[in-house]
Parts: sequence; C-alpha cells; structure tokens
Amino acid sequence: MKYEDMIVWQKSMDLVEEVYLIVNLLPKTELYALADQMKRAAVSIPSNIAEGQEKNTKKELIHFLHIAKGSKGELETQLLICLRLKFLSQSQIEVAQKLLREIGKMLNAIIGKLASSL
Repeated sequence: MKYEDMIVWQKSMDLVEEVYLIVNLLPKTELYALADQMKRAAVSIPSNIAEGQEKNTKKELIHFLHIAKGSKGELETQLLICLRLKFLSQSQIEVAQKLLREIGKMLNAIIGKLASSL
C-alpha cells in the first residue's frame, strides 16, 4: 500500500491545511514562535507516516508511526496553549482537535496491528 492510500495520512494532510488556516488567526507576535512550532508539528505527522511506509520493515514503520504520535501530542498541547493564552477560541480549534482524535485512534490501531504481527 502506498502512503497516499492510507486514510490516516489523508486525514493528517487535512490537519496540515487546518493548522495553516488556524495559525493565521494568531497574533502577529506569535508568527515566528508558536505558529512555526504548530506548523512543524502538523507537517511532521503525515511526513513521518509517509517515511515509515516507505521503509522496508514493519519495525521501522512502527518507529515512524510513534514519531507521528509524538508530533500529534505536541500539536494538541500547542492548541491548548493557544486556548489558555486566549489566542484562539474553542470553536476555532474544534476541527483540528477532531482530526487529532481521529488520527490518534488510527495510529494506535495501526501500531497495535503491526506490533501483534511481529
């Protein structure tokens, strides 16, 4: 299977688009701090899924899926920071949070399935 065919990768790409829209709502003072970190974390998710899928072993794929999970956690935290600092409202981050929950469930399921077949 190609990574482009993976639903988790497709949803991760949707998340990247959503995050790029969200960071435009941040105060200009956050353009080179929080905004950059959020974009990097978002881009890292589908990038690591793709890199893992292109590797030759299930073990390597699992490794890169775990890295994608780590980036998912980073982005979730950064969105919560935006809420706490009142840079964004709950309604502004709802779509991203929903995608993050879906992606997290998918990553856990794929990792579990792969790990049980090693």
